[in-house]
Amino acid sequence: MTLEEVDIAVIGGGLGGVAAALAALRQGWTVLLSEETEWLGGQLTAQAVPPDEHPWIEQFGCTKSYRALRDGIRAYYRSWYPLTAEAYNDRWLNPGAGRVSKLCHEPRVGLAVIEAMLAPYRATGRLRVRTGCRPVAADVDGDRVRSVLLRDAAGDTAEVTAGYVLDATETGELLPLTGTEYVTGFEAAAETSEPHGAAQAQPLNMQAVSVCLVVDHRAGEDHTIDRPANYAFWRDYQPSYWPDRLLSWTAPDPRTLEPVTRQFLPNPDDRSAHMFADQSKDAGDKELWTFRRIAARRTFTEGFLASDTCLVNWPMIDYLAGPIFEVDDAEAARHVAGARELSLSMLYWMQTEAPRADGGTGFPGLRPRGDLIGTTDGLALAPYVRESRRIRAKYTVVEQDLSLTVRGNHGAVRYEDSVGVGSYRIDLHPSTGGDNYIDVAGSPFEIPLRSLVPVRMRNLLPAAKNIGTTHITNGCYRLHPVEWNIGEVAGTLAAFCLSDGHTPEEVADKPEVFAELQRLLHHVGVETRWPEIEGY
Repeated sequence: MTLEEVDIAVIGGGLGGVAAALAALRQGWTVLLSEETEWLGGQLTAQAVPPDEHPWIEQFGCTKSYRALRDGIRAYYRSWYPLTAEAYNDRWLNPGAGRVSKLCHEPRVGLAVIEAMLAPYRATGRLRVRTGCRPVAADVDGDRVRSVLLRDAAGDTAEVTAGYVLDATETGELLPLTGTEYVTGFEAAAETSEPHGAAQAQPLNMQAVSVCLVVDHRAGEDHTIDRPANYAFWRDYQPSYWPDRLLSWTAPDPRTLEPVTRQFLPNPDDRSAHMFADQSKDAGDKELWTFRRIAARRTFTEGFLASDTCLVNWPMIDYLAGPIFEVDDAEAARHVAGARELSLSMLYWMQTEAPRADGGTGFPGLRPRGDLIGTTDGLALAPYVRESRRIRAKYTVVEQDLSLTVRGNHGAVRYEDSVGVGSYRIDLHPSTGGDNYIDVAGSPFEIPLRSLVPVRMRNLLPAAKNIGTTHITNGCYRLHPVEWNIGEVAGTLAAFCLSDGHTPEEVADKPEVFAELQRLLHHVGVETRWPEIEGY
């Protein structure tokens, strides 16, 4: 067993974990950053999902370091890719010309920029990174975590001792290991008073996970994969509330629940500069090829790409059969395998049976591009996890804090202890408990510090999707820029407490101490208030 001693241990290398590590390193502390997969970056890289962001992201509404990540991605393309003159000179370059985001890009490029942001700290030795390992145990003394045990795929272990431990895992894995109070799934409305709350608590009712896949299309070629073993089951599978079989082009509109038949037209002759990407006005999901396209061939010089590259993260691959945590290891593994097979079944269906606009069936030229995402089968390294365990916090954000229906023109609740901002509709995908989409218009919101402070633990902080939100409000606090903001605050808070000797609870409870933290956050470029804008 290896022994590691650092000032701050960040367990989980997704966007929140990376932001937390960078924040602590900026303040001069030593950090160990661990990650279960081989890629840092979480939903942006290992899960392969382009950034879901609010419509004002280019002007305001994120931290300075998150903007540096976005700018770095664009700079990477300008430095190393043969862009057209139009694309190169486009201030708001969108390499994939996707409709879901103003910055659709290849996951490997996001990884390269994240590694570049961390590289100077690795050079000094103040940052140690361990990939391919997960937390399996923790040594806890009352309300303090003394160490965390990490194990890699070969069974080798490392014990990490730190003054502060940050849980930035995708599913809040440290919470049960450390005995930290937490909640999962759907809370009862009697507890939260939320308009969309459940009649009773449903801890295993969680948003579906999705195993995303990346494809291009080579007309005239046949890249049909082997038929998945349980393909017949998935081909005929239809949830009771779904308008057609899951493997079809028809699915509910998330906002109205009306059936909508999507289009699928590989390699349209469009231009990136003409692509409209603003989910507040158009969800963009009616034409599936361009919805989450991550490399548009017309963005690059003629002949560089023979085909666009498309990310499949659509309603058809939302896995509804069960959760991948809070169940025993065998059941969790079965559900992860099931989610992978569903995605492969979707690919096989598209290659062999999907109806085409010309009246034919099947797109055998769809080619899985695992080479772009570090796999051999075209599937992402890890499932896209939308919902985590969530701490019992000093304050839990509830639907009525930001619902546009509840708040109206008053805007979201303003918190005296705001440590960041975010904006997105309350967007919940179908769930393992049999719920259809829940989609609620929301006002631009703030992140209260108290939602990052556990009710009891003194040196463990959440740094991802595991803060004090509910099943409902997690639907808008889970997106890329918000997770980064949460991680950056967690890392800054841990560093601040190490410097001044305060506990996170004291920072949250004492206005004069919180004011010092907020000044530090403002200094490093964390926005804590929105300008006056309306919800969407």
